[in-house]
Amino acid sequence: MHTDLRQRYEEDLALVRGFWGWFALAALVVALALLPFRAPGYIVFTVSLVAINAIIAVGLNLLTGYTGQISLGHAGFVAIGAYTAGILSGRLGLSWWVAWPAAGLVAALFGFLVGLPALRLTGPYLTIATLGFGIAVHQVLTNWERLSGGRMGLPVPRAMFGPASLTGEQRLYILAVGGAALLIWVAYNLTRSHVGRAFVALRDSDIAAEVMGINLTRYKTLAFAVSAFYAGVAGALFGQALRHLEPQLFTFFESIYYFAMIVIGGLASIPGAVIGAVIVTILPQQLSLLREWVPIIFGTAIILLMALEPRGLYGRWQRIRLYFTTWPL
Repeated sequence: MHTDLRQRYEEDLALVRGFWGWFALAALVVALALLPFRAPGYIVFTVSLVAINAIIAVGLNLLTGYTGQISLGHAGFVAIGAYTAGILSGRLGLSWWVAWPAAGLVAALFGFLVGLPALRLTGPYLTIATLGFGIAVHQVLTNWERLSGGRMGLPVPRAMFGPASLTGEQRLYILAVGGAALLIWVAYNLTRSHVGRAFVALRDSDIAAEVMGINLTRYKTLAFAVSAFYAGVAGALFGQALRHLEPQLFTFFESIYYFAMIVIGGLASIPGAVIGAVIVTILPQQLSLLREWVPIIFGTAIILLMALEPRGLYGRWQRIRLYFTTWPL
């Protein structure tokens, strides 16, 4: 009798959770669709930045959270995407709809090249290699003035589409939120495919994965390329947000912020990456009076989370939800 009641309770609970889950999703979609036309421009711009950072965090989580390859030079991929789109649309006069995917593809190519050393380097050695790549990109952008404009920067033309009544913030919002929704959906399905399972196998053990028939060369370089593609696309959007690119926007500290997003939100979790992007994007704005302390705050948060909750805030939320849904009758 108790077993039957327990089963009915679990079935009813699943129905309720399913209903409220779809209801929350529908409410979120409606809110996001109305926000650029109802909210102040500052809020629209902030949400756009959250969406851009979410793209970067999701891509980095595919690399670090799912395959276990730590990258501390991800700002380099973002910079490559931003400058590629800026040069193609600004200097060569190409359409934004050509420059945007091109930015992702060029960044993916560099991601593939950076991923080649991953075949021989592991642990801290690979981390140092990615760190060196990020520093190298920053130095190239600073000193190769004919390409990047050097310290004077590179102006980025605004992407024009849709009705003339749309403001710049609204156009950016449509691109950023629409792009983030598409790429998050792709990442969600990727992690549940055979590619995602291969990534996890690589993270757990290279030797065991190879014994199971997983091609290490293919999947390690693929992880870097996919992650860099996400960063490059986000970089192109970042250029649209600022309309002027400078090398100082893509330093080592930016890579640390991207890494903080996935650690705080939750490694190996697409929702966790989004949660981390929201927190790391909005919190510094709220702590503007303590700007010098923001890196220390994030560094401390990373240490505490890695020590107390390695799965991040989303992992903690899952534990809480599991606790309440497994209460005895």
